[in-house]
This record gives sequence, structure tokens and C-alpha cells, in this order.
Amino acid sequence: QVQLVESGGGSLQAGGSLRLTCEVIGPAITINCMAWFRQVTGTEREAVAQLPHDGATYYADSVKGRFTISKDDTRNTLYLDMTNLNPEDTATYYCARRIFHPCRGRLALGDYDYWGQGTQVSVSS
Repeated sequence: QVQLVESGGGSLQAGGSLRLTCEVIGPAITINCMAWFRQVTGTEREAVAQLPHDGATYYADSVKGRFTISKDDTRNTLYLDMTNLNPEDTATYYCARRIFHPCRGRLALGDYDYWGQGTQVSVSS
């Protein structure tokens, strides 16, 4: 059984930084496709960053240059480093894991097999 557990959310002012963490409990994430999504209440959940097993990262245009997705295989942990945050980044952030290939370009909710419970990020102006 696989579980994804996010942490690191919080409230901060615009311009600040946060690191989100997603611990994968279960089989190693080394060969898997991982991603971060976010959702604002009342809107659809959207992909913000993806890390395929080959390392070719994807970022949504709204976060390019500010967010960095990475992982530590020794700790079975996925990260999202967020800098220069603004109020538009306020959302619940979810990590997700896709088991099957291919990974690149698979950014829909239904493409992912496991989800965390979410962690809230609130950015004030």
C-alpha cells in the first residue's frame, strides 16, 4: 500500500519562500513519475510541476523560474521549493504519483494513481 504525506504548508507574506515535502510511504519512488498539483477552492486542480523518472521536469508557466521540483530517493521524498510567492499561489497543494509509463505530458488528474491529503499555502499581499 502506498501513501503520500505532504507537509510544509503555511501562511506567509508575498515575496517569501516555502518548501513543501511529500513523503512516499511504500515502494521507492526512484522509477516513478511524481508531480505537484494545486487547487483553489471552487476551481479545478492543476498541475504545477512534474518530475518524470528521466528527470525532464515540467513547470506550469505561472510558476516557472520560481518553483523547483526535486526528490531524494534515499528518503523516498519529493520536494517543491517555492520562492517569490504571491497571493495567486494561495491554494491547497497536493503531491501525486503515477505508476505507468509514459510520464511526460501526463498532467491530468486521472493520470495519477496515488494522492496525498494536501497542504495549505496562503500568501498575503
